[in-house]
Amino acid sequence: QVQLVESGGGVVQPGASLKLSCAASGGTLDNHVLAWFRQPPGKEREFVAAMRRSSSNTYYRDSVKGRFTISRDNGKTTVYLQMHSLIPEDSAIYFCAARPGWVIQSQISNTRSYEYWGQGTEVTVSS
Repeated sequence: QVQLVESGGGVVQPGASLKLSCAASGGTLDNHVLAWFRQPPGKEREFVAAMRRSSSNTYYRDSVKGRFTISRDNGKTTVYLQMHSLIPEDSAIYFCAARPGWVIQSQISNTRSYEYWGQGTEVTVSS
C-alpha cells in the first residue's frame, strides 16, 4: 500500500512561487496516475493537475494553466507541483493523489478516480 506525504506549503505574498512535494512510501509511483487537488477554505476539493506515466501527458485546471507544473522525479517516488505567480485564490490545502493503472481522461479530474491520498499541505497567498 502506497502512503503519500505532502510538504512545501506555506504563507507567501501574491506573485511568489512555491514548490510542493509529495513523497511516496510503500511503493513507487511509476505505474500510477498522479494528481494534485486542493480544497479552498469553505469549499469542496477541486482538481488542480494530473499526469500519466509519461510526463508529456499532463492536465490542468484552466485557472492554473501556465502557472503550475506537475512533474515527478526520476526515482518515481516523488511528485511535485511547481507553482508560480500565486494569487490569493490559490490559497487552499493541497493534496496529492495516486491511482495505479489507468484513468480515462474524462475522469482524471474526479476525486473518486484516485485510490491513495496524502494528508495535505496548506498554502496561503496573502499580502
